Amino acid sequence: MGYDKKLWQEAVAFHGHSCPGLAIGFRAAVLALEKLGVDRAEDEELVAIVETDACSVDAIQVIAGCSIGKGNLLYKNHGKQAFTIGNRKTGRGVRVYVDPSQLPVDRDDREARREMILSAPAEDFCKIENVSLPLPEEARIFLSVECESCGEKLSEARARLEDGKIVCLACFHDYQRGW
Repeated sequence: MGYDKKLWQEAVAFHGHSCPGLAIGFRAAVLALEKLGVDRAEDEELVAIVETDACSVDAIQVIAGCSIGKGNLLYKNHGKQAFTIGNRKTGRGVRVYVDPSQLPVDRDDREARREMILSAPAEDFCKIENVSLPLPEEARIFLSVECESCGEKLSEARARLEDGKIVCLACFHDYQRGW
């Protein structure tokens, strides 16, 4: 199976180097977009949910067009190479779980692993499933308020009240009783 080498180079340029982790995200994004029958998001029409904070997320951003800045990239700290891409218009989503350990290649040969991830049949190392998910609302613009502790401006949606003063999350002293 071939892959779009120009698109791969765009992901590499964004990430800074070519590696198996980037290939995982690249492959997952391409598979999900194909299954959904859509192209890269121009704005917020797609949402990506990533379950890792590894190299693969950079490929998801480039290939799917989802980013934290646009509000359509959500991070769940599950420690899995799993990626869900959802279409806001249809409510359909595709979750791709990637397990490259299923591939018959030497773990220490990074170049061979990367090429195998990019070109092996998906069914050899991926679980692809249709999912329906409640997608978050599109990004909103909130008023800015000033933290009365540090003086920096922040989104009012992230502000907290402490001792009757508006404070940012960095200055806020969270109250927990250990329940």
